[in-house]
Amino acid sequence: MNKKNKIKYPKLLLLLITIVIAFRLFYEGRNYAPFHDFLISLGYFGTFLGGIFYAYGFTAAPATAILLVFAKEQNLILAVLIGGLGAVLSDFLIFKFIRYSFIDEINKLKKEKFVKSMTKNGKNIFGRYYKHIFPTFAGFLIASPLPTEIGVTMMASIKNISVKKFMVTAYLLHSLGILIILVIGSAI
Repeated sequence: MNKKNKIKYPKLLLLLITIVIAFRLFYEGRNYAPFHDFLISLGYFGTFLGGIFYAYGFTAAPATAILLVFAKEQNLILAVLIGGLGAVLSDFLIFKFIRYSFIDEINKLKKEKFVKSMTKNGKNIFGRYYKHIFPTFAGFLIASPLPTEIGVTMMASIKNISVKKFMVTAYLLHSLGILIILVIGSAI
């Protein structure tokens, strides 16, 4: 294959394609009711699985719905702890995969004009707070039912964050997000 036809970021492209396919399958009306009912019948193990699926962008919506149903059936604190554990397990897999499989492309991406321009503009806009904006935004993505993969990828690209520090941060953020969902579920 000549250099002209070579894909510059094949792993990132593959990741993007899988996310697009997953969203497409989800939004084209797939019926998740049997899966949903199966999870509910599992009790706290279902909460753990709900936490696992809460961490992935394309399964976050059904996982959120399942967690909302669990809110009235389970102890709130225990459900938060177990659901957070499931979510951080998923994040750990994403983190390790991104950190060690995508690092070459992430480093190449940092050298692109667009990324350099965004970094420079971000530093001009946020000044000395710039270094806190990136991890804060990543943390927001991790805590919310938005695509966690993006937040985890952002965290994995931060060179000075250890796996242990990431795991603790992700667990606390996911647990907070799941707590909010369960509180809402117990109120409705």
